[in-house]
Amino acid sequence: MDLQSLKIFKAVAEEGGIARAAKVLNCVQSNVSTRLKQLESRLGIQLFYRLSGRLVISNEGSLLLGYADRMLQLAEEVQSILKSRGELAGKLRIGATEIIAAARLPPILADFHRRYPKVDMTIETSPIEHVIRAVIGHRLDIALVPAPVASDDLDQDDAFEEELVLVTDHSRSDITSVEDVSGSTYLALSAGCSYRARYERWLGDAGFMPGNVVELGTSELIIACASAGMGISLMPKSLVERWELSGAIKSHAIESDVTRVRTLFVWPKDIAQHAARDAFVQSIRD
Repeated sequence: MDLQSLKIFKAVAEEGGIARAAKVLNCVQSNVSTRLKQLESRLGIQLFYRLSGRLVISNEGSLLLGYADRMLQLAEEVQSILKSRGELAGKLRIGATEIIAAARLPPILADFHRRYPKVDMTIETSPIEHVIRAVIGHRLDIALVPAPVASDDLDQDDAFEEELVLVTDHSRSDITSVEDVSGSTYLALSAGCSYRARYERWLGDAGFMPGNVVELGTSELIIACASAGMGISLMPKSLVERWELSGAIKSHAIESDVTRVRTLFVWPKDIAQHAARDAFVQSIRD
């Protein structure tokens, strides 16, 4: 299995067809088709089923795709390091939920870039379930997500612990109990937001039902709407501190176990070593 054949196979699998793969690879369709058939012949397996003019990846093809992605990444990493004369280089694909990215990533990324300027970073922010799937599918090398994470396909380790606080406008009286937020509109990032689930658990444990929920696209929009008196939200203290100092919002600490949450590193279990990923983890620990 030469790397070019794997690259062609990966493009066909991801693009869903030979024509689109050829366009992405900037080569003729006949070359893509020939290399794909040669790879199938060498392996003695069928990588795609041809159904109604479409290519559908086989079970064996899906298995190879995971390995192909890892082999191509490793080859690129080795070439980058050799060209950089031993200095850490290559690509690092980092994922995070939107709130963690806003609260934590800017200084972390800046510090890592100062240490390893030849590492090309790409950052993806998505709801936690999307981030987890991307790591398992080897589309991300590492991600920062709230605990807990249950998956046999992932390794994980603690990154840091967050304190969550309720966020409101300045006219809101101090919140000291569940009764103080009964019936309040909750401003959520998405249906799968783990902080929203913690807020609803806090209410449910006391026998209260959450009020109306408004889903918003970004943490900045949540803070802006909270500042305007639209509702309340549960967010990391590290994220809202600067907004509170500027006078935009008011935060309320509550006594509950829901306000302490661990943020985890997660990465594919079947990739034991990844130089840039391991350096990224170590830079945060430092």
